[in-house]
Amino acid sequence: MPDGSEHPAPNPVAAPLAQAPMGLWDSYRTARRNILEIIPQRALHQPAISGRTGPQRWHMIADPGAIRRMLVESVEDYPKSEATKSILRPAIGESLFVAEGAHWRWQRRAAAPAFSARNVDALTPIMTRAAEASAARLEEQVGRAANLLDEMTAATFDVISDVTFADGQGVDRTGVSAGLEAYVDRAARVSVLDVLGAPGWLPRPERAAAARALAETTKAADAAIERRRAAGPGRQADLLDLLLEAEDRDTGQRMTTAELRDNLMTFIVAGHETTALTLAWALYLCAFDEEVQAAARDEAQAVLGPRAATAADVGALPQTRRIIEETLRLYPAGGFLSRTAQVADRLGPAIIRPGDTVMIPVYGLHRHRRLWEAPDAFRPDRWLDRDRIDRFQYLPFGDGPRICIGARFAMQEAVVILATLLARFRFSAVRGRDPKPVMILTLRPEGGVWLEVSRA
Repeated sequence: MPDGSEHPAPNPVAAPLAQAPMGLWDSYRTARRNILEIIPQRALHQPAISGRTGPQRWHMIADPGAIRRMLVESVEDYPKSEATKSILRPAIGESLFVAEGAHWRWQRRAAAPAFSARNVDALTPIMTRAAEASAARLEEQVGRAANLLDEMTAATFDVISDVTFADGQGVDRTGVSAGLEAYVDRAARVSVLDVLGAPGWLPRPERAAAARALAETTKAADAAIERRRAAGPGRQADLLDLLLEAEDRDTGQRMTTAELRDNLMTFIVAGHETTALTLAWALYLCAFDEEVQAAARDEAQAVLGPRAATAADVGALPQTRRIIEETLRLYPAGGFLSRTAQVADRLGPAIIRPGDTVMIPVYGLHRHRRLWEAPDAFRPDRWLDRDRIDRFQYLPFGDGPRICIGARFAMQEAVVILATLLARFRFSAVRGRDPKPVMILTLRPEGGVWLEVSRA
């Protein structure tokens, strides 16, 4: 496919990629600052590149066939990397995101029904209320610039709080979320031991200290789960109720309090921040392209009128959904997938040895010159013809058996909130305040997303 260089229109902001090979020290410093900047520019042109940082061999894979092999055909041979586990295990234990093998499989079987289309629709009124509350707050910002990253974080926190602990009783929901965010901020930056490929059992001091600080949050969550287990479901079923009732259909096994807590912690982190980031980036892109924003506004106003979006409206908002899909292409919250090879293999042109770090640079894959037309441009209409897009060149939620269990929930929440806001407000760029794409654990707009807010 052409690379889009013939289009003179400016593109939305992009991360600066590496122009030359980096040694151990430069790789470490760069990864701590912004993981995206360790992606070589040539990774946007080749199906795979390989290298070595100190003693650690690594590969970046951008070939859809090779990615399919990693994520589907040989998934057991490519478990999550030790660096990923080292960062996340102190906060979310052996939850779905971290666990491997049989322990992962039974949890997935048990939890999957909680995220069925029926249950997501049943939880959507929570999203509708959060969208309405967000619109009310933005009404107070009309006529001036607002940081939409802060607002979207508030909106998705409203959702995840009520989805996980609907009754709000016996747990400091704000405290749990703040504790998790503090852990991520302190622990998620790359350690030099990660760059060296050191085993996960070697302590990383920053993470150990952050984990100790999380202990009170963990204790509070455990107590709340035990109280709910004793009291039974509340008037409004929530995710905790669904998980308390969840069992492995093959064995009848149910989650312990620790397993419930670790998975709830995972859903709070993943379901809160990642959707907030997607919405903030989507609003930035709508402000960047006023024609796209106007088309989405017309659609939303025609479907919604003066009310907030509901589950029944989602199917009638295809333009809004395409904006979300294109946002996830340009700014995927999980911009990197990292695995540790267990066996000798071949992935496209890359020769894999056991112990090698094998990465899918999702941010780079989504902008690959051989896979996408005008890869750096914001073009929601490219999603009108999904059959032209290989599923393994687009991985905002991963793929294969370990695809994000909450993908349907996240898309529904994003469409409900974005359509509600676009129907009521117009968002315009603030000169000189473009966000910078920076990835530590997730891909964030450094400096926030500052937009002028006016009534539609």
